[in-house]
Amino acid sequence: MNPLHQFEIRPILDIPVGGINLAFTNSSLAVALSCSIFIILMLLCIRKRNFVPSRAQAFAEVAYQAISAMVDENVGKKGNRFFPFIFSMFFFILSGNAFGLIPYCFTFTSHIIATFTLAMIAFSLATIYGFAKHGLHFLSYFVPRGIPTVFGLLLMPIELFSYLSRPISLSIRLFANMMAGHTMLKVFAGFSALMGIWGVAPLLVNIVLTGFEFLVAMLQAYVFTVLTCLYLHDAVYLH
Repeated sequence: MNPLHQFEIRPILDIPVGGINLAFTNSSLAVALSCSIFIILMLLCIRKRNFVPSRAQAFAEVAYQAISAMVDENVGKKGNRFFPFIFSMFFFILSGNAFGLIPYCFTFTSHIIATFTLAMIAFSLATIYGFAKHGLHFLSYFVPRGIPTVFGLLLMPIELFSYLSRPISLSIRLFANMMAGHTMLKVFAGFSALMGIWGVAPLLVNIVLTGFEFLVAMLQAYVFTVLTCLYLHDAVYLH
């Protein structure tokens, strides 16, 4: 079986609107399920707020503290207003990455359109906040400090191009890692099925790779949100 078939988007429910089919697809279902699972999990973890936390409550508190520390370290104290966004972004990406590790489930973060949308949300938030806070002075971000005006005019297009390329690099990094990892898992799973009783070795490799892929899923969610924090830091403090 082609290992890339797992990334095909298939309609589950056709929703024709004005000549356009706004179909509910397997990707839409994966988004809905991963979000629902995360929300239900967090609600179950915090339903009983004991003075001595249970394991579930301790998990929620550790998650809260870890993301809060990430925001404080990379954005600063003024970044506390962005904590709900960063917290939601991290666990949305993590749940999407991890959901695809379940057999027969769809990995929506393996599609560039999904990761680019997330990257554009983060990029747009940082840009809009930068202009809202600093006005046109935000454009000074594209002119390095302490250089002559002539060189500043030459470097400004380069800085602007680098800034505009952020959502592209951010989205490709996540999309490429998820697609490559899940393709590799599918290939080894195919070897195990084809080799029958002799497929124990590739099966063991696949188990190890699954654990490694889960670590990659966490790492990519972390990298995506850390870079988002750094973009917000630039918007808050400029240089």
